[in-house]
Amino acid sequence: MRHRVAGVKLGRTPAHRRALFRNLVTALLEHEAIRTTDAKAKEVRRWADQMITLGKQGTLHARRRAAIVVQRASVLKKLFDDLAPRNADRNGGYTRVVKLGQRAGDAAHLSVVELVERTGAEAEEKGKKKPARRRDTGKAAKAKSEPRRKKAAAGG
Repeated sequence: MRHRVAGVKLGRTPAHRRALFRNLVTALLEHEAIRTTDAKAKEVRRWADQMITLGKQGTLHARRRAAIVVQRASVLKKLFDDLAPRNADRNGGYTRVVKLGQRAGDAAHLSVVELVERTGAEAEEKGKKKPARRRDTGKAAKAKSEPRRKKAAAGG
């Protein structure tokens, strides 16, 4: 039985597991959405929600506690200055996990962890797509202007 046992082991040592989740939380707070396996997604959700709660407290002690987990100073600043005010009226549940299906290589179950109050989420909900940028490189322009040359068959 797993009574009162928090967290998952994921077949890693405690130091490796802590480093993994610190990196995942930093990436989630920076990009506001990450793709990972189901087990990691469910656990990183716990860590990220705690970091946003610390951001909402806004004290120096909370900032130092969050700095233990968050890897970069720029992400820590974003957490306290941008993400915490954005979630000020929310009482928890700052992240969501959306299941994607299985990965082609090893059939692992994948999920997306994203912030609920995410920038750009409004455009996705309305169904608006951003227009695709055309990338016109010098090679493509040059290939259009010059006719193709056929390779001469080497006789021997």
